[in-house]
Amino acid sequence: MSHLRREIVKVLFQRRTYVGWVGLLSIPFIMTIALRLSNEQPAEGHGPPFFSSIASNGLFVPLAALAFLSFFLLPLVSAMTGGFVIAGEAETGTLKTLLTRPVSRGGVLMAKWFVAVLYVGVGLALVGLGGALAGWLIFGVQPLTTLSGGQVGVTHALGLIALAYVIALAGMACIVSLAVALSSLTDSSLTAAVGTLVIVLILQALGQFSYFDFLSPYLFTSRFQDWFNLLRQPIPWRPIWEALLVYAAYVVVLVIFALAVFKRKDIVS
Repeated sequence: MSHLRREIVKVLFQRRTYVGWVGLLSIPFIMTIALRLSNEQPAEGHGPPFFSSIASNGLFVPLAALAFLSFFLLPLVSAMTGGFVIAGEAETGTLKTLLTRPVSRGGVLMAKWFVAVLYVGVGLALVGLGGALAGWLIFGVQPLTTLSGGQVGVTHALGLIALAYVIALAGMACIVSLAVALSSLTDSSLTAAVGTLVIVLILQALGQFSYFDFLSPYLFTSRFQDWFNLLRQPIPWRPIWEALLVYAAYVVVLVIFALAVFKRKDIVS
């Protein structure tokens, strides 16, 4: 618990923590205000998914924001956060100071991984809450029309939106884990973050070609939109559970790899 408490305090006293959170929080408000001030409503298919439906129901704001951010900004934040946990502290020399004490390297790494995922989770919560608030204030809320054409009540819809954000966080945990694994291999946080983004973009590119369709079920990047199934009636739970299993498999393998490397890592800076 001491490792975890130290990492949480460290994050709370870093200015970039709040810069990232404020940036994420601003996205749904910018989307909502821009749409409100626009003279024309966006046509279907223009902008992120659900964007054209925002004016008819503010509950679509957090959904549109999540769909929009999942393509690049959330992976970027996740990569930068995970990439810093080991390599960033090696750069500043604080990691060597920490490891001169009788501490468990496994405990240190797991605390850093957990706080990195927590940081992304708080950012996602701010997007969701900010989106719901912005949508309610500017466009109002009413029963949500699902992708199947039916409707669910406001309370039920808010529950589905919250679950969608939890599923999205599970996907981002894969990117954080990949960044932590690369961070354990290098003393450059930039290298770890950029390397993570390059791998994520390559995986996303593979998912766009039909020739590689046989890989899609096993690529975590191909599962980022599986939460859309929550907006169908009845909800097809199988692809959602499959996505969560894929996420869990990547997280476990990558974290075990990071632990194996970090426990043997020679900290010289």
